[in-house]
Amino acid sequence: MDTRTKILTAAAARRIAPPVAMATGFFDVLRAEHLRELSALKSNGALLVAVLPLAGELLDQRSRAELVAGLRMVDYVVAADRGDVDALIDALKPLHLARLETADARRARQLTEHVQRRQSG
Repeated sequence: MDTRTKILTAAAARRIAPPVAMATGFFDVLRAEHLRELSALKSNGALLVAVLPLAGELLDQRSRAELVAGLRMVDYVVAADRGDVDALIDALKPLHLARLETADARRARQLTEHVQRRQSG
């Protein structure tokens, strides 16, 4: 299966039938924590993940969306800006919602610090 078919436009994502769980984040570095968080969200309905833009990203937004689409527990992915995400949340009224942006920023910072320590050590 070409997992890129899981990637929807914001307009198409608004038509996902309930029940829906949703996660938002940057997913610039896909880590085990993401898998645990997304698995915990997965319920009897669809899991939609919104990949947000990020300044200074390692991977562009489309590439990050393709990585997330490759995860088995993820049913749909949308590469969206914050306005699109807020509109999706209002339209879909997800049963479960995880906003992972803060955790993603913290994880990226921790990874950067870890790499810098290893290079200077």
